[in-house]
Amino acid sequence: MTSEKRIAEQLLSIGAVSLNPTIPFTWASGIKSPIYCDNRITMSYPSVRREIAQGLAKMITTHYPDVEVIAGTATAGIPHAAWVAELLDLPMVYIRSKAKDHGKGNQIEGRIADNQKMVVIEDLISTGGSVIEAAQAAASEGANILGVAAIFNYELPQGIENFEKNKLPLVTLTHYSALIETAFERGIIKEYEIALLQEWKKDPVNWSIN
Repeated sequence: MTSEKRIAEQLLSIGAVSLNPTIPFTWASGIKSPIYCDNRITMSYPSVRREIAQGLAKMITTHYPDVEVIAGTATAGIPHAAWVAELLDLPMVYIRSKAKDHGKGNQIEGRIADNQKMVVIEDLISTGGSVIEAAQAAASEGANILGVAAIFNYELPQGIENFEKNKLPLVTLTHYSALIETAFERGIIKEYEIALLQEWKKDPVNWSIN
């Protein structure tokens, strides 16, 4: 079993990812989706969160060997960034979605040095908008952004385009394709439902089960 499928299997096993091609979920954006991913649930499973942290740490040292500081996106990326920073014995910061409106008005909590090489950790990637904005905020504070590392990638065309447009490298532990394959092998979805799931990924905004 590949590492991508192993992580996908664990996310399915603990209910961090749910699939329902015939009765779709509604995202906060209003998009109807046959999949719902909540990686916050991984915090409650020590063995799963440990394997995720170890996987992220290995992936970061492989793809971003010059990393000097680990950043987590608020809020879902924070615990994973903390565990990875501990494994790599590196400084850790976290990035708010916007600057505070009180105190010092910080958007980045923690301390970064000018031109410090940073990897930003996110829990999942859909369009990539929030983590790209976080990386840009850190760059404006002087960080040298090496790239992003995440647990799960929906592999949406808009997300791929956004990372390419911003020239921001991205690596993830697992992804939508591995998840569908694993779910089918475990009997969670039927063969006829695979096509529905694949059609959604191509155009989630206009997707319909009809």
